[in-house]
Amino acid sequence: MADSVDVLSTLKLVYTIYALAAISLIGWYAYRITQDGESKKVVKPVYFWSYVSVLVVIGTGLHFLTFNVVPWVPIDLDRANIKSEKTFKITYENHKIVLEEPQLQVPCNEYVVFDAYSNDLTYGFGIFRQDHTMVTQMQVVADNRNDLMWKFLKNGTYYIRSTEYSGPKGTQMIIEDAIVVSGCQEDDIRSMK
Repeated sequence: MADSVDVLSTLKLVYTIYALAAISLIGWYAYRITQDGESKKVVKPVYFWSYVSVLVVIGTGLHFLTFNVVPWVPIDLDRANIKSEKTFKITYENHKIVLEEPQLQVPCNEYVVFDAYSNDLTYGFGIFRQDHTMVTQMQVVADNRNDLMWKFLKNGTYYIRSTEYSGPKGTQMIIEDAIVVSGCQEDDIRSMK
């Protein structure tokens, strides 16, 4: 499973190049139709639609090539066949996050489920590294099943915060050092204290 930081960095580069290619089409077309008099050359429709077709094929291809690289996709696609090692109950109410244990001890390289339940509002459940980069997150909708399966591959200490706007008090919904992952052969340098 790829690290979310690495996936995001790669996707930023790829989609920036793709966006620049798409913007170049607009620039090329605008330049050509604004030419004066005799030098005005209208873009032939075959060139325009060929370029658009290439962009569509490349854009669609990027999604097909990268959909399985996003860390949570393989887990979600095979969720029915995966047994979790441990389930952690998390309750949200009155702008507070309550864990069943003061610190969630997560075994390395094992699937765990974070089972969050809101009694009043819609909140968010986000797991963050010490450098404030997000590992994963989900929305916690009131009176609904909200669970997230995850597998940590590196040692680290992570914090939990609400990632959904639930009013001004929601910005203070943070639990420092909430998750400790141990037993891995490698440390997550972004989440070490």
